[in-house]
Amino acid sequence: MQASPASLTPKLSICIATFNRGKFIGETLDSVLAQMTPEVELVVVDGASPDDTQEQVSAYVARFAQLRYFREPTNSGVDRDYDKAVGYARGEYCWLMTDDDLLVPGAVNRVLSELDPSVELVLVNAEVRNLDFSRLLDPRIFQSETDRQYGPEESERLLVETMQGLSFIGSVIVKREIWLSRVREPYFGSLFIHVGVIFQAPWPGVVKLIAAPQVVIRYGNAMWTARGFEIWMFKWPNLIWSFADFSDRP
Repeated sequence: MQASPASLTPKLSICIATFNRGKFIGETLDSVLAQMTPEVELVVVDGASPDDTQEQVSAYVARFAQLRYFREPTNSGVDRDYDKAVGYARGEYCWLMTDDDLLVPGAVNRVLSELDPSVELVLVNAEVRNLDFSRLLDPRIFQSETDRQYGPEESERLLVETMQGLSFIGSVIVKREIWLSRVREPYFGSLFIHVGVIFQAPWPGVVKLIAAPQVVIRYGNAMWTARGFEIWMFKWPNLIWSFADFSDRP
């Protein structure tokens, strides 16, 4: 494993949890590493992939000092691996990026421009394309066409207006110290740890939503596609209903 210089404290850690993505992760890494600045590091946590993910990522580690790769001895699930990635990260903010999707050109600089001291969470829009990115399926997962901002007293509005888009973890850039201060263990195995971290209690600071898509989603490649009925009929509703600080009105 090759690390970036210890003297540098990144502003942003792009955190990827991966499993069995040897076929796709190179394209994802290319889209990220092309945008790296001295303020940014890339952290990849590999949940003991049995395919060639290790070989694919190791080739990039040898070329990019800002890429830090952690291969876990056993697979502990996507939620734990994202939590580990945040733990390994050194940045002030962590972007919970996915392992088979792409950043649009300029996405890193766009996010960096929003990270002022008052901001504790940034959500970025994403467009959805088919498996080989040749066809646009949905121009945005958050329906807003203009940037939005939410204050500390607007957590319920945040939940209502962003719930659908937040099923995609790659939309989340969160202040690391707040992530680590929140309870995470109850959401291991939920497949949506980020939603639990954000909404387990009213969010304490400013949230920004970037309306222009910054990620391109590769639709139909999710590891849990075969479990869709269980996830969307049970896991997701049970998670949303578990947030006691929010009203249950429609």
